[in-house]
Amino acid sequence: MRDLAEKWSVAPDWQSAVITATGLVVRAICGLNQLLVSGDLDAWAHASSIGGTGVGAFGTAQGDRYAARLARDRLLVVSKSPLPIATGWHADGFAATAISAGLQIFEAEGTALDAFIARGTTLDPSQPSASAALSFAGISAVVYRHDGKLRIHVDRGLAAYLWTWMETAAGNIATGSAA
Repeated sequence: MRDLAEKWSVAPDWQSAVITATGLVVRAICGLNQLLVSGDLDAWAHASSIGGTGVGAFGTAQGDRYAARLARDRLLVVSKSPLPIATGWHADGFAATAISAGLQIFEAEGTALDAFIARGTTLDPSQPSASAALSFAGISAVVYRHDGKLRIHVDRGLAAYLWTWMETAAGNIATGSAA
């Protein structure tokens, strides 16, 4: 029987994985809690300690707990510590789903960040949009800024692909290649 696993990139050790190129550093971020909230977001804001509507694409999130807007009725809530709200359906009209195991987070920073963004998406990073969900490097991602760095959340199954793409993009940026 054919070994189809040989077609797939081997995932790096996310705890220590770092891409370094001239003007760009990319690393995996581990240990953050991620919660998908769907439904009545006003009820969610009232029930949780996280208010607001969430940041959109290239918007700036702040603090240890924040939200990124995915759709008019959906948020990705990110926190350094577990949120004190039960997962599941809430009678107030929203659902909270733990999704930390399903999404890998990457963080990019440096003077070449604009060139990196330009390779990943056609959106203008100086024009934040309402939704942080977008196509980045040809895959669905949640993209915003936090503490002056770019954060990218992707499905864990696509993390090795994105890592390989980021290694290639960083190399091309470092050599000045247009590819």
